[in-house]
Amino acid sequence: MDVMTAIKNRRSIRRFLNKEIPKDAIDVLKDTLIWAPSAGNLQSRRFYFVFNNDVKKRIVDAALHQTFILQAPLVVIACADLLIGRSYGSRGEELYSIQDVACSVENMMLAANSLGLGSVWVGAFHEDEIAKALEMPPNLRPVAIVPVGYPAHSPSPPRRLDKDEIDMEVR
Repeated sequence: MDVMTAIKNRRSIRRFLNKEIPKDAIDVLKDTLIWAPSAGNLQSRRFYFVFNNDVKKRIVDAALHQTFILQAPLVVIACADLLIGRSYGSRGEELYSIQDVACSVENMMLAANSLGLGSVWVGAFHEDEIAKALEMPPNLRPVAIVPVGYPAHSPSPPRRLDKDEIDMEVR
């Protein structure tokens, strides 16, 4: 699948089939995370791949009871590594490390789509509860929860801005 097709066909999936993701697909997802660009190539991001249903239930509780998360065979918790981000001072810790995570997650979501998998970026959660559920060290800040699995539905594309609506050309 070419990149533009993956970008245009990717949807936020909140219903998943009860079907295991093959190991080779998991390996592709991991590769896409680590090959994303990062500030100064510091790669100030870390990822938890969660398959265990008991841990996923704790994630659901921390994510304001968004129960669809439990349906996904894989839940990726994407974290900023604040110790690494500090290499660029407060801007590195507060912004660059978050941008690093965002680039990685977008890569993974596009790759998931190209593999026939669905995903959704979940940002509504209590960070401290996620950190506790995964026994994270204090330098990791959870930024996104990404359930991944085979889609049980195919949503229509949402309306997008027209190209002329986003043009902010400076003359």
